[in-house]
Amino acid sequence: MSATKFKNYRLYYNFLNALAKELTKFYYKKLNRSFRVINKSKGKGYDPVTQADREFEKFIRLRIKRRFSNHQVIGEEFGYKKTKSDYTWVLDPIDGTRSFITGNPTWGNLISLNYKGRPVMGLANFPKLNKYYLNYSNKKAYVFEKGKKKKLSVNKKTTFAQAKVSGAFHGWLSLNKQKKIPKVLKLMQFPCFDALTYCHLCEGRIDIVLQCINKIWDIHPIIPIAKASGGIISTWKNEDAVKAGNIILSSNNTIHGKMLKLLKPALK
Repeated sequence: MSATKFKNYRLYYNFLNALAKELTKFYYKKLNRSFRVINKSKGKGYDPVTQADREFEKFIRLRIKRRFSNHQVIGEEFGYKKTKSDYTWVLDPIDGTRSFITGNPTWGNLISLNYKGRPVMGLANFPKLNKYYLNYSNKKAYVFEKGKKKKLSVNKKTTFAQAKVSGAFHGWLSLNKQKKIPKVLKLMQFPCFDALTYCHLCEGRIDIVLQCINKIWDIHPIIPIAKASGGIISTWKNEDAVKAGNIILSSNNTIHGKMLKLLKPALK
């Protein structure tokens, strides 16, 4: 049985739908307070983490353990719980920790359910915005905001000349490499807020999103939402986005292909 034949959407949709609400309540009840920032890189760069990152992940892991005790779990903060299950949860307790630290409300909780290594369900929850994104199947995804549910759909009709482009290189793309893609830089006219910008594309607000050095917990939760919304997602080398790394998400195949060609010089 392949991941494309995965059928248990309703069970996990209901679980994640409830979990999104629980995570927001948990934040306001337990984590909406002053905190200390720790640099995980220990002087070799800057990779911040807070106690809230760890408390969120503990909370999510506990909910999964109570409901699906035999499932595997991979989390950014507490590593890999291995079992023989075909199901693996991939967790980013706070995507956008820098935003969290500075008070920018665009940070979120990202959760993916993978079946035999393929992301089949994704949740992107934004507590400060009281908003979350969740796919119901491989063809339907929704945004939940202010008590209302709206089906997600990318802007399929946009042309490359009309495309709204957002991107963030996260320190990966050197200035010399950036000089090789001047047309891409010129097109990047819209701000990028980590996973939230991917979600904005799924709503039809943005047409192309470019981001570098995504880890699996950054992108696996986005993949099912993006695909169910009609988006086209891959690495910059046009490989499977499941590999993570440098990711491009586009609203249709035509603009996706054109942007991939413009990005090629940066990969040499």
